[in-house]
Formats: sequence, C-alpha cells, structure tokens
Amino acid sequence: MAKPNKKGPTKTVDIFCKACNAPLFKYRKGGKGALVKCFKERISQDYTVSVGVCPKCEKVFARDTLVKGTPAYKIVGGKVWLK
Repeated sequence: MAKPNKKGPTKTVDIFCKACNAPLFKYRKGGKGALVKCFKERISQDYTVSVGVCPKCEKVFARDTLVKGTPAYKIVGGKVWLK
C-alpha cells in the first residue's frame, strides 16, 4: 500500500476538544472532508500530555493505531472540532 506524502499539505488546521474547547493539535490536513485520522508526522504542534486524551478535561478523543503502515491517531467521532 502507498504511504502518505511525508511533506503533506500546507494548509494547517487547529484541532480542539469538543467538550472543553482545549487546543489539542496543529495539523497539516489535506482535503476538505471530515477529520477521521491524524498522521503523527503531519502534526506540527502537539498540546496533549498523554496519547489521545484531552489535557484539560481528560476525555479520550483518539486511539493510537497504524494506517497504511504509518503511525496515526484514529479520531473518535464527535469528540473534536477544527478551525
């Protein structure tokens, strides 16, 4: 299977927790669809302390997984919003 482009897209989005509006990531997202997964190599700033857990309200928003052989976070539906 093909791996995602390392350089990736140039458009950066801010990802926030839906429950408490705490910032989670700055992420280089490609396309205009919903946020389903975040490749770790595309995260430009990470505000979280532990993997997939909001630093403020401590709710789980993602699971650690492999997508196309590349480490990624699989986002739980409805737990985050992006700007």
